[in-house]
Amino acid sequence: MKYAVLYAPTSTGYSAHVPDLPGCVAAAPTLDKTKELMKEAIEGHLDVMREFGYDVPAPTTVADEVEIPV
Repeated sequence: MKYAVLYAPTSTGYSAHVPDLPGCVAAAPTLDKTKELMKEAIEGHLDVMREFGYDVPAPTTVADEVEIPV
């Protein structure tokens, strides 16, 4: 499965969250480290959902970029 992940710069690095998995977040000093932690966070989040008998939601969020001329 592929989930959309939103990354944003912060004053200390980057943060990330998965709109389809509320509460699934990560943050780190670099974008690369944030991506690494986000993958682990998603895997752990889904493992816990399964362990407690929750249905794993299918990815539904679609992310895209819109280019605006300046």
